[in-house]
Amino acid sequence: MSVTVRRISGSEIACHLADLARLRIAVFAAFPYLYDGDPAYEADYVKEFAAEPGSVLVAAFDGSRVVGAATASPMTGQKPEFQAPFEERGIATEGLFYFGESVLLPEYRGQGVGHAFFDQREAAAHAAGADAACFAAVIRPADHPARPAGYSPLDRFWHRRGYEPVSGLVTQLAWKEHGEAVETSKSMQYWLRRFP
Repeated sequence: MSVTVRRISGSEIACHLADLARLRIAVFAAFPYLYDGDPAYEADYVKEFAAEPGSVLVAAFDGSRVVGAATASPMTGQKPEFQAPFEERGIATEGLFYFGESVLLPEYRGQGVGHAFFDQREAAAHAAGADAACFAAVIRPADHPARPAGYSPLDRFWHRRGYEPVSGLVTQLAWKEHGEAVETSKSMQYWLRRFP
């Protein structure tokens, strides 16, 4: 399979919002997110993402089909609950770039697309003058009943990219898991990389 990765910004993002929503629902359904995707929620989410002027979408294409996507935008454009853990620790959000989702269909993994997603988002962060980048990953216990046999978390990959989890730097995000009747709050651990 031949995959090309391209960074998209500005008004062109709108052309791919439906792809982003589709991929989020498909990929986040699996462990560790177990997301019971809601098209109405996704429509609002992707519009909110696109409304931030500094937003960047990195898309992976197989021909004309979008098979993966990753997002990034200035932390100053994120919701208050995402900014609060940094502000409480005296970490300025003005120089911080937030990496949102990174979603790729399973059959396209292992081809370097994940690295390309980080390369492109880090390039966007540098171009915006950011001095650091961060993302948040859901915290799941090792004995979670839905954890598949042989599941390998992405921690090693993130470490190799220069990111480290910051002790105590945790936020809360609510979504509805498969099997849940309503949304419940989940803890999200922030990982941070300061640029040289």
